[in-house]
Amino acid sequence: MKDNFSAQASIYAQFRPGYPAQLFDFLCDQCEVYDCAWDCAAGNGQMAAALAQRFRQVEATDISEKQLAQAIRQPNIRYSMEAAETPSFPDEVFDLVVVGQAAHWFDLDTFYRQADRMLKPGGVLALVGYNLLRIDAATDTLIDQFYTGVLGKYWDAERRLVDEAYAGLPFPFPEIGFPEMFMQYEWSVDHLLGYLNTWSALQHYVRENGRSPLDEAFLSELRTVWPKETAKTVRFPIFGRIGRKDG
Repeated sequence: MKDNFSAQASIYAQFRPGYPAQLFDFLCDQCEVYDCAWDCAAGNGQMAAALAQRFRQVEATDISEKQLAQAIRQPNIRYSMEAAETPSFPDEVFDLVVVGQAAHWFDLDTFYRQADRMLKPGGVLALVGYNLLRIDAATDTLIDQFYTGVLGKYWDAERRLVDEAYAGLPFPFPEIGFPEMFMQYEWSVDHLLGYLNTWSALQHYVRENGRSPLDEAFLSELRTVWPKETAKTVRFPIFGRIGRKDG
């Protein structure tokens, strides 16, 4: 699994969006027992913190020591630095295994074998993520051009799976339909810029070119569609592949 996010762990914790209660309500509705959940590729622990309100124990793992250092602490969350493909947990221990915006980085065949081993009969596997943010027509046009034009060649090949809402991923369990839902926020333009700086492709661009693509030309265009003192509604479409292990 690639580690594309350690370098910007602090801004990741500050500016990455968090999933809404609606998602966790849906996931928990699929579960029969709320004893133990695994947040795999937990990053800074946003999902783990939400799951900890509903499960007795949450195990949260990530390959990035820097991400885990930024993670949200709660008494019933245990963080450990482990890869998705080589977890150390025993068989049939989890009621829910959830992966947020990370499954496209995995060796999925190996991960699925591990998930099947560690899920209890009737346990649920959930691969969830979110697509490109949507704001308004003018801002979306600018961000789309930045996403595909300026940064297009700097995205890892795995990003295509996110753009396809994981439709192209193999999936090992009978699937449960995923409802339409969104993350929605009121953001300043500065928050948008902070979020863009968390993109792995932007960091690839900086490493290759020695400068940020968020240059004066881009900022000038952005100011024409988003005045600095204005807040705008930002929406991220959420997608998921959800299934239950046979009980």
